[in-house]
Amino acid sequence: MGIQVTAIDDQTFEIEVRGRTTTTTHRVTASPAYVAALTKGKITAADLIARSFEFLLEREPKTSILRNFDLPLIQTYFPEYEKTMKRLAGA
Repeated sequence: MGIQVTAIDDQTFEIEVRGRTTTTTHRVTASPAYVAALTKGKITAADLIARSFEFLLEREPKTSILRNFDLPLIQTYFPEYEKTMKRLAGA
């Protein structure tokens, strides 16, 4: 499975998740302040988005991931999300 993240602007990203038979496309927003809070500047916003999708894909199929959402919404569904991202970012 491949994850491609494309920045549309400084807080909007398009994510393509390719599988063997299907590809899904998602649009995610993440404010620079939220990205900084999770990463302390140690990884880029695009890297955080990619890691966030890896996190989600460990928990649900790509077809279950919302097509449009704000990154902090993940914490609502998976309370361990922010702590996990901070650890992965080394923040």
